[in-house]
Amino acid sequence: MTLVAVRAVRGATQLDADDRDHMLERVAEMVLDAMEANGLVVDDFISVIFTATSDLVSEFPAYAARQLGFGEVPLLCARELEIASSMPRVVRMLAHVETDLPRADITHVYLHGAAALRRDLTRVRATPDEPDEPDASDG
Repeated sequence: MTLVAVRAVRGATQLDADDRDHMLERVAEMVLDAMEANGLVVDDFISVIFTATSDLVSEFPAYAARQLGFGEVPLLCARELEIASSMPRVVRMLAHVETDLPRADITHVYLHGAAALRRDLTRVRATPDEPDEPDASDG
């Protein structure tokens, strides 16, 4: 039996507006990018926690993962803390996965405006035509 490690993969994406289809598109993009960047398939996922800022109410972020085939993976949605200086319209993800990757080789995916949140944790893949957002903490 081969043992694999449990690792955490983080991600975040910023929406342009609180629109259901846009939410599903952006969250699916974040999940798929995290999978591709880390060589993961759905069966590698143990659980995923999604958080959304309080200005996002059009859909549960986890529904996007369900549409990608995460039917047997435990998913949870929660609210982000309402901090005055926090970035608006952000969905975050914390996925627990089984992988052979060392912790230092895990790629965390921060997309669109959320790329400004944790430049220290990720190999940022932001859309080139998007202006940089002001740096913000993402504890």
